[in-house]
Parts: sequence; C-alpha cells; structure tokens
Amino acid sequence: MRGVGLTMPAGFRMESHVHDWPQLIFAVRGVITVSADGGNWVVPPMRGLWVPAGIRHSLHMAGTVAMRTLYLDPALPLGFADSCCVIEVVPLLRELIVSIVSVGGLRDDGPTDRARLTLLLELLSGRPAQPLALPMPKDQRARSVAERVLADLRSTLTLDEWSRGSGASGRTIDRLFRTDTGMAFGRWRQQARLLEAIRLLGLSVAVTEVALRVGYRSPSAFVAAFRRSMGKTPAAYIRG
Repeated sequence: MRGVGLTMPAGFRMESHVHDWPQLIFAVRGVITVSADGGNWVVPPMRGLWVPAGIRHSLHMAGTVAMRTLYLDPALPLGFADSCCVIEVVPLLRELIVSIVSVGGLRDDGPTDRARLTLLLELLSGRPAQPLALPMPKDQRARSVAERVLADLRSTLTLDEWSRGSGASGRTIDRLFRTDTGMAFGRWRQQARLLEAIRLLGLSVAVTEVALRVGYRSPSAFVAAFRRSMGKTPAAYIRG
C-alpha cells in the first residue's frame, strides 16, 4: 500500500489520469469534486471516494485542500464494486489514513504494518455508500441540458424551457435522463443542488447563502429538502 499527502490551492485542477492500483481519495481539509466514470462526485472531509483501478478521473479543489490518498495493491481482498463510490470515513478510519500516509504506506513484512492493514480493511468493509454521486447523461441533447443546469443552479426554468435549443422536447429529454442516469430530470436537478450544497457547506458557507445559491427560495425549504435526502439537517451533517 502506498500513501501520498498533498496540499493544493483553491481552484487547482488535477487533469484526467488513471492508476493501475485502486485508490481511496480523502480530504482532511477542503472539498474535492471528482469527475470519473460518467459522473461527478463530491468528497467533503467526512467522506472518501473509492476509485477502482483503470478508471480515468480528474479532480477539482474547492478551497485549500489537504488530500490524503491511499493506493492499495489490487491483490488485497477489498470487496468493492468496479465503480466509483463515496464511503463514510469514521474518526478511527480518518486517523488511520493520516497515519499511513505519514509513513508513506504499508509493507507486508512487519507486525505493525500488518496490524494496520487488517484494521484498515476491517474499517473499509461494510462502509455504507453515500448518495453523493451525480451521473451525467450520455445522449448529447440531454447532456447539453445538464451542463446548462449545472452552470445555473439558481434558475427556476422548467424542463421545457431548459430543452429549447437542445434538439429534443422536454418529454424526450426527461426520458433520456431516466435512461442514462436512472433519475427523472427533476430528481437529477435536486441531486445536483444537493451536491453543490454539500460542497459549499464544506467550505463553511452559511446555510442561508447556500440555500440561495442552489435555487431554494428560503433556508427552511432547503433544510427540509436536505434532511429528506441526507437524514439530517445541514448543520448536523457538517458537525458529523
């Protein structure tokens, strides 16, 4: 296992690349947006992103980011799916990641490293996947709508209005969203707003400001929607 620690300035982009070993991306500080495997993922400090070997991905830093990354030998019994997923990073797992990175990784020829590896695999197994992914439509007509929505999450335009100029009707765009992302357009836009809200909350933006930036008319409406999706209020989520 190899461990790498990097500190990157706000706005820094790590261009598209691929690794031979699976990777666990974790930020001690700051928020990372990862584009990979046909979708986008938001990785706030209390979450980590599992990126399987061979998956091309790029990273964008929101705020100054202190990233800690583990690269794991593919021969290890990892038990993860062959797709990216966000996992919960409990405090013990967080400290273990930081500890492994601080010494550059783990070897298999010492009892201390073997004990750390055993604990790491135990903590990673059964970590619940978090709903922090935003799949992008493959059809170019629907993708053009998705990209415009992401550029203006405050907008209250209807799907028919978003679809103008895309080359397809609102009904067709909705069908394409369901086929390509597994979500109707309205649900997809709600997920896009949720991920942007988590990114902003991770940067310590006030809840009221976050609500306005992602298109809610009032903080109370935003808090209610956030609670329905994440099971807790924005403030409780960040404290967690």
